[in-house]
Amino acid sequence: MPKAKPTLGQLNLVSGDPAASIAFYRRLGVEIADAAVWRTATGTHHVNARSGEVDFELDSTAFAQIWNEGWRGRGDLKGRIVLGFRMVSREAVDEVYADLTTAGYAGLQAPYDAFWGARYAVVEDPDGIAVGLMSPISPDFKSLPPEI
Repeated sequence: MPKAKPTLGQLNLVSGDPAASIAFYRRLGVEIADAAVWRTATGTHHVNARSGEVDFELDSTAFAQIWNEGWRGRGDLKGRIVLGFRMVSREAVDEVYADLTTAGYAGLQAPYDAFWGARYAVVEDPDGIAVGLMSPISPDFKSLPPEI
């Protein structure tokens, strides 16, 4: 059992049409600021809103394949959910990922330094639900986002 205790901090939905999802969740009452929507020339790819203590995020299927190498080349990502757990440190991400994968759980994305400045990894629970492990964000590790 790992020493670091993860805390639920994020619910991430992978959307086949992020613009339509934004409209739906805004109509539902979720406050999504225009500044929280990341768009490129190819469309809307990421949204970050907050609901209480949990971050509510939407990602395009194209973007999900970038931050989770286990999903690259897959066409069945629309509607997938990622439960995100906050880790206390970058080292804790590696520790918990190693503990879970050593215990036989599938690793989808080995720990890496993500462009948004966090250490990040993804494992799969017994039902196939993706579980993200994310360290606090550090400006020292931020880089430009990928081209989509």
